[in-house]
Order: sequence, then structure tokens, then C-alpha cells
Amino acid sequence: MQIEILGCESFGARSLACFVKTDERTILIDPGVALARFRSGLLPHPIEVAAAFRIREKVISAFGQATDVVISHFHGDHMPMRTEDPYQLPMEALPSLGEINFWCKGPEKISGLSLKRRREFSNFLGFPLPASEGRKSGNLEFSFPVPHGTRDKGFGTVMMTRICEGDEIFVHSSDIQLLDRETILKILAWEPTIVFASGPPLYLSRHVPEAGKEALENALFLARNVDTLILDHHLLRSFEGYSWLKELAGKVETRVLCAAEFMGKTPELLEAQRKILYEKTPVPSGWHEAYANGEAGFGEFL
Repeated sequence: MQIEILGCESFGARSLACFVKTDERTILIDPGVALARFRSGLLPHPIEVAAAFRIREKVISAFGQATDVVISHFHGDHMPMRTEDPYQLPMEALPSLGEINFWCKGPEKISGLSLKRRREFSNFLGFPLPASEGRKSGNLEFSFPVPHGTRDKGFGTVMMTRICEGDEIFVHSSDIQLLDRETILKILAWEPTIVFASGPPLYLSRHVPEAGKEALENALFLARNVDTLILDHHLLRSFEGYSWLKELAGKVETRVLCAAEFMGKTPELLEAQRKILYEKTPVPSGWHEAYANGEAGFGEFL
């Protein structure tokens, strides 16, 4: 099994996209990318825009090779979108999709906006999207809905993916944020060797005060029962999150790391640095409007 992580906050933009190759199939999971509309009162810095564009290009390339595409839920950093802003992956940029099998979160227990996006993608493809929770196909298996974060916050649900080949079992658990113990037990019941998940949103600690302590307990439990735990996404929207990850790694003997490190790269937490990026490399007035209209690029900022 070959696991390539295409995008994550440690690559500089919001994403949890990955591409998994097995002898039977090539599976693209959560093919999306986005940037925080505002952080520190600032729009995305062009350096972040460049990072999102690189992820977008990798995802488009993976679409061209995929036999299967999985969408865990219908947030803009996890799926192609009707153009809502210029930093996401627009549906219109996708290549011819041929005979791809789609496996998707169903319409139950999602927000009205997510339901709208699900319908838009279905209309774009020209056929109804399946509700894949609880289904199994060869070496692919999908969970029933699990909470997007905490069970009592009303943030909807996501679908987890299990892929097995030989002695390797990979679980993509999407935006669970390690905040629900029952979800962790479901993951471990799949007996994974590698788990890829969103860590807790420490950058929102005022709104999710339980994130650090409860997630650390769940992370320790999970990390001690798998060979490799890859945590990223919500967790690495702050430097505090990276410190939390290193603290976790120091408490276990198994492998715990972020997506960039898993891919042998140095983490680039660009969203966490947005204010610093603006101070180091000022952005001309009107740049964002010009970029959205195709009248400006980001080459001068690289």
C-alpha cells in the first residue's frame, strides 16, 4: 500500500486529501482545499494562496488516476466546490472523471449548507451520490456516521474510511478531532496500523475548552494501539497545536507525526503565521480582488 498525503495544514492550506494505491485500486480521499477567509483580521496571504494552488494541482492530478473517490463530508476543504472563493478547488477544474466509483457521506445528519453542496456536486456529476456509510467493497470499508468533533456541539457527522492490503490497514478518520471516545473505539475495532486524522482545534480553545485535555487522553489511547498516527488539519492551525503534537509523540513509543513529516517534508504552518507573513511581505492593496479576477498572480511572493 502506498499512501501519499496531498494536502494538510502542515503543507500550508486547509485540506485532508490523500491518495492511496493498492494492488486492487487507487483511492482519492477528501479531494478538497481551502484557506481561512480571515485570521488575525487578515485575508489569506499570497504565500498561502500559492500553497493552496499546489495542493489543488496535486488533487486534480490524482483525480486523473483514481479508480475510487471518497468524500467524508461536505465541507469546502474536503470536496470540489461550486466556485465560492478563488482559493478552493472548483468542480469545473476537474478532468474527465471516466469510470470513477464515488463513495460519499449520505444526506443524513449534515447541515443545510452541506446538503446543498452535496446536491450541487451530484448535479455536476450527473448522477445521484451514494450514501456509503456502513458499506464494504473489496479492500474498502466505510464507517457509519461519527461526530465531527464533539457529539454534543451539533457540528454534524463524517464518514471514516478503512483500506486494507496484506498486513497493512489504513484508516482515514477525517475531522473527528479526537474529541469522542466512542469514535476512537470504532477506529481501533478496525485494527489499523496507520491512522490519519484531524487533531483537536486548539486555535478555537475558547469555544472548545475541552479540546486539549480530552483529545490528549484519546490521542494517547489511539497512539498506543497503532503503529503510526498522523495528526494534522484543525490541530496545525496554530503553533500551540504543533507543540501539543510533539508532547504527544514524547509520551508514546509508536510513531506520531504530522502529514508533512510523514511525507518527509518540513511543516509549513502558514495559516498560523498569517500575521507574520503580512509583516514580512506586505500585500499590495487590491491584490485579492485582482487575483479573484485573474488579474494577479502569486509568483512575486515565492
